[in-house]
Amino acid sequence: MPAYIIVEADIQDPVAYDEYKKNTPATVEKYGGKFVLRGNPVEALEGEWNHDRLVMLEFPDKKSAKDWYYSKEYQKAKEIRAQGSKAKFLLIEF
Repeated sequence: MPAYIIVEADIQDPVAYDEYKKNTPATVEKYGGKFVLRGNPVEALEGEWNHDRLVMLEFPDKKSAKDWYYSKEYQKAKEIRAQGSKAKFLLIEF
């Protein structure tokens, strides 16, 4: 059953965030994941959108998604992300 990680990000340091974006794709692929969408701008059709960036990742299952998020490889990228942004990561099983 596929699982999705949805990320809402607010970017304070675009240079650090760009470095994070370079380091993340290989870690996602290693755990069978792929980017479904990543970018901005987001247009709110209802309610408010107050974030800089929206990202959605798809994994084969919830275990793969969690294995990626807690992996040693991703922790390095996560440290870089934390230097340049604040984010919420939401895990949803479909």
